Amino acid sequence: MSASRSSSPNSMSKWSPKENKMFEQALAYYGEGTPNRWDKVSSAMGGIKSAEEVRCHYEDLDYDVKMIESGHVPYPQYKTQGFWTRG
Repeated sequence: MSASRSSSPNSMSKWSPKENKMFEQALAYYGEGTPNRWDKVSSAMGGIKSAEEVRCHYEDLDYDVKMIESGHVPYPQYKTQGFWTRG
């Protein structure tokens, strides 16, 4: 993840894999245009992250994706193991 572009100290909080999965699931459920989206995502995560932390995390990830898609940052090369990587 990139360094935060927000001045909020909450935007620099660490996210565990479990928290990220909860975030992804809540984000999928509460799509764009949902009123009070960040409050609802935070609540769906059990309140372990504030609405501000959730919003900042989304904005950081969105920025990273846009930078990769625009060619400003190289696409990450992952070393994966699995049936999809075998020739």
